[in-house]
Amino acid sequence: MQVFHTVNGLREILRKHRNSGQKIGFVPTMGNLHDGHLALIKQAKQTNDIVVCSIFVNALQFGLNEDWDKYPRTYDSDCEKLDQEDCDYLFYPEDSEMYPNGLDTQSRVICPTMTDVLCGASRPGHFEGVTTVVSKLFNIVQPDEAIFGIKDYQQLAVIKRMTEDLCLPVKIISAPIHREADGLAMSSRNSYINEDERPKVKVLKQALELIAEQIKAGDLEFTQLEMEAKKRIESEGFKADYVTISNRKTLEPAAVDDREITILGAMYTASARLIDNISINLD
Repeated sequence: MQVFHTVNGLREILRKHRNSGQKIGFVPTMGNLHDGHLALIKQAKQTNDIVVCSIFVNALQFGLNEDWDKYPRTYDSDCEKLDQEDCDYLFYPEDSEMYPNGLDTQSRVICPTMTDVLCGASRPGHFEGVTTVVSKLFNIVQPDEAIFGIKDYQQLAVIKRMTEDLCLPVKIISAPIHREADGLAMSSRNSYINEDERPKVKVLKQALELIAEQIKAGDLEFTQLEMEAKKRIESEGFKADYVTISNRKTLEPAAVDDREITILGAMYTASARLIDNISINLD
């Protein structure tokens, strides 16, 4: 695997592949790679000739009181894992390479829908940072496909909408949630969970699964189901951020006649904020 730290260096090598007709797949990450990330690399290799991964802890998507400075940075082990998966190129830029004019004057990409609810309500400005950096990365790499995990469902929906709105020639590929043995969705922030909390965090997935079962059984009292799920989470000592039954495409609150539903939840442990989601189809 070859590592590039500059935009021009990566563009030059990818231009040669593109001119030879090779298909380029892209997996953007913030590093601290786990099996979920590596599954994205594997999926990208199945449908592309060349696979590019990026590692960039994007300050623009972190709030003032969030964990940008503490976010795990594990470059050496990340490179080893990517090598083992035969990733072709890693883009690992400095902040000054991505934001040469500084964050304060950086041009922004704003998606006006789906960004002020759910995680966006708890993390103001977060998705503006996501759409800005992803659009920059798409312009740098110019991939044919970009692969994102469904765990960050709202992020995936926002990126799909941004790509469509801006007519970007990138196909957005969704990848299944990769889970720990107990069902916890894999996340770089799982390392923040303390030993006392770890056996109990599966309650988030369990609460969402129970809602799915109840809806399939015909219970359409969505507000009541959401309230009960929050109580279930809080009974284990966690703080529920949100539990929402949503229309899968718009992320607006689901109507009783919606057939494609995504149930999304987020909760706080002592040191981590965890998210998860489950989608169901009603025939």
